[in-house]
Amino acid sequence: MSEQLGVMPAQTVGPYLHIGLRWPDGPYVVPEGTPGAFWIRGRIVDGTGTPVVDAMVESWQADPDGRFDHPDDPRGARQPALAGFRGFGRSETDGQGWYRLLTVKPGSLPEPDGGTEAPHLALSVFGRGLLHRLVTRLYFPDEQAANAADPVLGSVDADRRGTLLASPASDGFRFDIHLQGDHETVFFAV
Repeated sequence: MSEQLGVMPAQTVGPYLHIGLRWPDGPYVVPEGTPGAFWIRGRIVDGTGTPVVDAMVESWQADPDGRFDHPDDPRGARQPALAGFRGFGRSETDGQGWYRLLTVKPGSLPEPDGGTEAPHLALSVFGRGLLHRLVTRLYFPDEQAANAADPVLGSVDADRRGTLLASPASDGFRFDIHLQGDHETVFFAV
């Protein structure tokens, strides 16, 4: 006679991020010394403002010309003109919830309907307790005209768009990610 098993608990993403997904050069979307390179740094916090110390952020972005070296680029994959640019980064959070990525500003992206997406980074957040990754975008504050025309940013309630804008910092930009609460970052269902 076969034994019936009850409902099994859902498997979450963690706590193995710091064990199995550590990647020493992961934060370097471009090599140090790349012309125009800057740091994006931020903290991941929970709904109470407590730093999330066992999370990971992955970034995906176009090169400065707005192209991807990937077969899904509708214009065709193309090697980036910028030496060492890989378009992908990964950073685990430290003991204070900080992550960091060394990158360059991506170019604007054409939309199939003729519009344009503003320069942005796609970010995925992984962490203990999350059943699936959380996906958000980082937009640049010095791209006001492009941001105003961006169809994705335009689809977000005006009072929440600020959660998708990075802030200038001395060596680049700061972009904190709030998983819950009053200042919760906008996340997209993809």
